[in-house]
Amino acid sequence: MRTSFFTLVLLFLSVNVMAQENVTYQKPPKEILELVDFKMPPSVLFSEKQRKVVFLYRNTYKTLAEISSPEMRLAGLRINPKTNISSTTTYIIDLATKSLDAEKINKVAGLPANAQLSNFTMSPDEQYMAFTNTVSKGLELWVLDIDKNMAKKLPAKLLNANLGNPISWFRDSKNLLVRTIPAGRKELINSQDTLPKGPIVSVSDGTKAQNRTYQDLLKDKIDEQNFETLATSELHKISLDGKSSVWKTKSMHSGVSFSPDGKYVLVDEVQRPFSYIVPYSRFPEITTVYDAAGKKVKLINSKPLIETLPQGFMAVQQGKRNISWRADKPSTLYWVEALDKGDPAEKVEYRDELIVSDFPFTKEEKIARTKNRFSGVTWGDDKNAVVYDSWFNNRNSKIYHIDPSSREMQSKILFDRNYQDAYSNPGRFDTKKNAYNYNVLNLDAGNNALLLGEGFTEKGQFPFIDEYNLSTGKSRRLYQSAYTDKAENLSRIIDREKGEVFVSIQSPVEYPNYFIRNIKNNTLKQVTAFENPFKNMSKVKKELITYKRDDGLELTGTLYLPADYDGKSKLPLIIWAYPQEFKNKSTASQNTTNPNDFIFPYYGSPIYWVTRGYAILDDAAFPIVGEGNKEPNDNFIEQLVANGKAAIDVLDKRGIIDRKRVAVGGHSYGAFMTANLLTYSDLFAAGIARSGAYNRTLTPFGFQSEERHYWDAPDVYNAMSPFQNAHKMKTPLLLIHGNDDNNSGTFTMQSERYFNALKGLGAPARLVLLPKESHGYAARESILHVLWEQDQWLEKYLKPAKKPVAK
Repeated sequence: MRTSFFTLVLLFLSVNVMAQENVTYQKPPKEILELVDFKMPPSVLFSEKQRKVVFLYRNTYKTLAEISSPEMRLAGLRINPKTNISSTTTYIIDLATKSLDAEKINKVAGLPANAQLSNFTMSPDEQYMAFTNTVSKGLELWVLDIDKNMAKKLPAKLLNANLGNPISWFRDSKNLLVRTIPAGRKELINSQDTLPKGPIVSVSDGTKAQNRTYQDLLKDKIDEQNFETLATSELHKISLDGKSSVWKTKSMHSGVSFSPDGKYVLVDEVQRPFSYIVPYSRFPEITTVYDAAGKKVKLINSKPLIETLPQGFMAVQQGKRNISWRADKPSTLYWVEALDKGDPAEKVEYRDELIVSDFPFTKEEKIARTKNRFSGVTWGDDKNAVVYDSWFNNRNSKIYHIDPSSREMQSKILFDRNYQDAYSNPGRFDTKKNAYNYNVLNLDAGNNALLLGEGFTEKGQFPFIDEYNLSTGKSRRLYQSAYTDKAENLSRIIDREKGEVFVSIQSPVEYPNYFIRNIKNNTLKQVTAFENPFKNMSKVKKELITYKRDDGLELTGTLYLPADYDGKSKLPLIIWAYPQEFKNKSTASQNTTNPNDFIFPYYGSPIYWVTRGYAILDDAAFPIVGEGNKEPNDNFIEQLVANGKAAIDVLDKRGIIDRKRVAVGGHSYGAFMTANLLTYSDLFAAGIARSGAYNRTLTPFGFQSEERHYWDAPDVYNAMSPFQNAHKMKTPLLLIHGNDDNNSGTFTMQSERYFNALKGLGAPARLVLLPKESHGYAARESILHVLWEQDQWLEKYLKPAKKPVAK
């Protein structure tokens, strides 16, 4: 018996060893590789006052060496302890500028060799842009003179960006307030070199603490000390000519903002005690006003540790939150306080209250209440501000007009709508710089504001600009895009009087470029001329298709067909999707995809495979609807399968696809969708699931748009968990996951445990773990290998085996 036992153990071990493939990083086939190797066009920043565009260039991908840099995971952060910046930062490597009124793009002079630039912060007068450059020893402070097109390094101490952007400008645009590494900083502790002094003990005192499943939390006292060391900074005042002085001594500074008049500074500081169950954003924090010289004026708030909140997405802390400066006043603070104790279950007429406090911040005045949870405010002037709220449970949002000078708490509801209803979206209020260089409502003398809308309709997308009178509620359309073969995006109003609008225009084969549109004289002036880096895709056939689910719900998807498709043969199909929850069918059926958008293949999309002879249905609509008292997930599986069946049926009916050769795939929640589709239907020949979560009992206090906890709806959690139903799954599934996933809930363990279940139950599956990668993949080596893995999987299960050639 003993001999037989050891024989079985050795046999088990040998099977597991043989099941591992010794694979090195691979590259996809030529058709895909030539699309992957492209030069990324720059992103754009706009200096309105200088009428200049700043171009920010970056590498298309990171390298494996870059993502393998030192990293510490603390309190929800991933920090490079040597450079004191997030280890996930994507760097800019070059800069250029261009005047709106000139043709030439000018490369910025004076930049460092091997630049790694980030934390770009425009000065109030928009003449300068400060940024950091990461070198081996840490973060340097640099400034670009936009007008002179010249960059220079300032002789400052190394900066600390571990808690975010470390740069703020004084209102004079001649001095900066920056977070620096403090003198005498403690050495970091290596937990591997330290013997524990005792166990790690957590205690529940009976108070409910229903938190989401966060990643990278503190685990012990060593983590606590290392977090405090890395979070601590000094505040230094640094002039453009290099003069430096300590403005505030060391603390865990997490936020710095100047009052509009520049006389006062609002400073947030993280405090102890820390927590092992929530990230640092919920640690205790004090908020204090200082004068511009660094002298303390008043403690505004002391936020406690927030480990417990009521149940529900709309739950918030009690007391002051969203503390900030009024943009239209020299030095007035505002904040919000919950009127329902922060508990969505409380039955109240108003949920939140907006409060202001003028210098010297001794008197508080209530100026508005919101029926839903406060979600923002755009200040205008003494008589005008626009307040926003929203409520997840019914997807309702309201926009109010208030008179900030009135203390009668009166407000007028301008818009009351379902925020998922794209067709009724009135647009966003345009803003302009005021005398303090803060953004406020763009109002004329007649109290007319401007609304910039995306313009989704049943017939397509037609972005618009409306003039909207805040006093009367009447609107007048000033401009509406008339393109039917291109897509236009209205970025911002440059000059209201002249009618100048900064826009981008694209088509399926034209890369997005920027223009100045004059809506008064109907002219269009090109600002950028980026070339299409994917010219090999120019003949690919792209079509927005509409079709119906069995219950009559209208769905959409973007269909791509090979350039040489003759319309006669039946193609293998790849469906790529991401489920979305809705509270009514009318919003679920709306089309928010523009068929004229540029065809942009990237590592996360399936579009590459149109060059390999596949039909692609990308961004296929997978709505999950729960009307009335029903929650969307109450019928998640049935609706998921119905969505997949409808997509296959319409393409099969058109004679485009072979319905026996269909694959489905997705990333994150799309991966979760994929596993469920393979579990509960026989519609698909194979699946690709990247970085998903498959066991919902490991996210027991809610996931995605499900706010009920596991004990509220155990049947829902269990039915929706592919892991719990792994015995039903027999369709080939490719599982890919970053080995260092940093997304809430999608621990790498999710894929590992699901694969083990599938393997143990005899389902065909392949698990690929990408070293050093997070929830999204960054290194070129990883991305190329992911594409290779997916191509191998699709070729194996969707294309017929080639018959040997007879001799």
